[in-house]
Amino acid sequence: QVDLVESGGGAVQAGDSLRLSCVDSGLMFSSYVMGWFRQAPGKEREFVAALSRDGTITYYGDSVKGRFTISRDNSKNTVYLQMNNLKPEDTAVYQCAADRSYAVSLNAHAYDYWGQGIQVTVSS
Repeated sequence: QVDLVESGGGAVQAGDSLRLSCVDSGLMFSSYVMGWFRQAPGKEREFVAALSRDGTITYYGDSVKGRFTISRDNSKNTVYLQMNNLKPEDTAVYQCAADRSYAVSLNAHAYDYWGQGIQVTVSS
C-alpha cells in the first residue's frame, strides 16, 4: 500500500521560510512524478510545484515562482518543498502527490496517490 507522509509545516510570520518533506512508503519512488498542491479554506485546490522522476524538470505555479523550490532525493524516497519569503496568501493545507505517468502534470486529477496534508499558516 502506498503511504505518503508530509512533515515540516507550522505557523510562521510573513517573510519566514519552511521546508516541507514528503516521505513515500510503498512506491518505486524513482518511477513517479511528484508534486505539491495546496488548498485554502473555501478555495479550490491549487497547483504549487512538480518535478520529473529524475528531478531535472520542474514546474511552479505562478504565485510561488521565485520563492518555492521543489526537489527530490530518490535514495531517501523523499520530495521536498522549500518555501521562502512566505506570504499570508500561502496559508493552506499542503499535500504531496505521486503520479505514475511519465510526463509532469499540473493537473491534480493526473496524480494517483496523495498524502494526508499538512497545515501551513502564515501571519502578517
